[in-house]
Amino acid sequence: MASFEQLEKLLTHAPMLEIADPNKEFVVCTNACKGGLGGFLIQDGKVICYESQRLNEHKKNYMTPDLELAAIVHALKMWRHYLLGRRFVLMSDNNGLWYLYDQLNLNGRHAQWLATINEFEFEIRYIKGK
Repeated sequence: MASFEQLEKLLTHAPMLEIADPNKEFVVCTNACKGGLGGFLIQDGKVICYESQRLNEHKKNYMTPDLELAAIVHALKMWRHYLLGRRFVLMSDNNGLWYLYDQLNLNGRHAQWLATINEFEFEIRYIKGK
C-alpha cells in the first residue's frame, strides 16, 4: 500500500525547483556515463536547476575521466551567470580534475577545458560513485 501511495504522489505532483538566492552557497554536482552528461545546481540541499546533454558520436569515444571533465565543463558553462565571481562547491564522483591539473603536456581539448575551469573559484569534494 505504501508503494502505491508513493507512486501516486510521484505521478501527481510535479517536482519543484527552488529560486536561487545570491547570498547562499551554491553546490554543483555532476556525473557522466556513456549515454550522456548531467548536473544539478543546488542550494541548501534543494535543486535550483538541472542540465543534461546526450553524447554525440565523437564524445561517446571519450574515456571515463574525459567524460567526467566534459560534464563539469558543461555545467560550469550552463550556470556561469550563477557561479562566476563567487566561491562554490563542486561535487563529482571522478577525480579526473586532479589528473588535469597534474599534466605537464595537455592536448588541445584538455587545455581548453582547463582554461574554462580556471575562471571559477571552487572547492572540490569527491563523492563515491557506484
